[in-house]
Amino acid sequence: MKKTMVIPYARYVLWGLLLLALPLVLQIFGNGWVRIADMALLYVMLALGLNIVVGYAGLLDLGFVAFFAVGAYMFGLLASPHLVENFPMFAAMFPHGIHTPLWAVIPLGAGLAGLFGLLLGAPTLKLRGDYLAIVTLGFGEIIRVFLNNLDNPVNITNGPKGLGQIDPMTVMGHPLSRKLDLGFIELPGVTQYYYLFLAVVLVSVLVCYRLEHSRIGRAWMAIREDEIAAKAMGLNTRNLKLMAFGMGAMFGGVSGVLFSSFQGFVSPESFSLMESVMIVAMVVLGGLGHLPGVILGAVLLSALPEVLRYVAGPLQQMTDGRLDAAILRQLLIALAMILIMLWRPRGLWPAPEHGKALPSDKRSA
Repeated sequence: MKKTMVIPYARYVLWGLLLLALPLVLQIFGNGWVRIADMALLYVMLALGLNIVVGYAGLLDLGFVAFFAVGAYMFGLLASPHLVENFPMFAAMFPHGIHTPLWAVIPLGAGLAGLFGLLLGAPTLKLRGDYLAIVTLGFGEIIRVFLNNLDNPVNITNGPKGLGQIDPMTVMGHPLSRKLDLGFIELPGVTQYYYLFLAVVLVSVLVCYRLEHSRIGRAWMAIREDEIAAKAMGLNTRNLKLMAFGMGAMFGGVSGVLFSSFQGFVSPESFSLMESVMIVAMVVLGGLGHLPGVILGAVLLSALPEVLRYVAGPLQQMTDGRLDAAILRQLLIALAMILIMLWRPRGLWPAPEHGKALPSDKRSA
């Protein structure tokens, strides 16, 4: 009994130490590698949110990047001089600028994105499959177009120019963009952001795990397998679908808040349709509905484009510059995704099968 209890805890401690030491090792090779790890954690959070909608409830959402954009722009407006410079009312209320603290802005981002998730879910309750995918795709494009055009006649989002001079996250009075000297080691801003993102991701994983094994999670999976049967068993499929859209959107909103603070700048170009497609690919390639698989898919697909930069460059030189490195990189990513789906059609780390159907000859007997 003691051995079975010690081994899992030792494994978790080992994983924890590896995650804590990862940015310290990566920063030896340059802050660029730590930045890749930071973005991978943000995509893990986005994939966890989409997994609630697609993996648990079975609702195909191709506009998930809209919630990412809502959270990013909300923090951009509340932590940049844009509102003070363009609206006299805000200038009078906040003469020193709007500087929203960390403890307030993350719940605000989650709440606002969750509200947008409910607004998306309400008119789509009777839609399924391809029709639902088309509606959610349109919703994502509508949000992007609004962000791109809400600079006239009233300048709310600054249009295609985006929002700049966004405040960094501040923890206990220390801006994470400033280097932190601990005496024995110096932590740059990207490393400090890594630890903030890691803490939020761990909380998100815990929430998703509890949801998966809760009554609500089992109800979502019943809807995913057969909505008519779930409704016949007394489940309120309408409210459960709305809850899935709202809960998933909250993860996207929090990720957007962190992204906006990390970048210091947001523009509509960061929230294109391709971003939504990549997030869906992370969930599907990793393993629908399986938390370790979703995390693996998000890490691989977010880090792969950056790693392939070092492969596309030499290939471009081999062709004497005839092929663009960016095109080669996209080609390699597409080939990798095709090979993965051919090799592992249920994902790299699919959910374990809890039962198998009897062979046809035994059933006939």
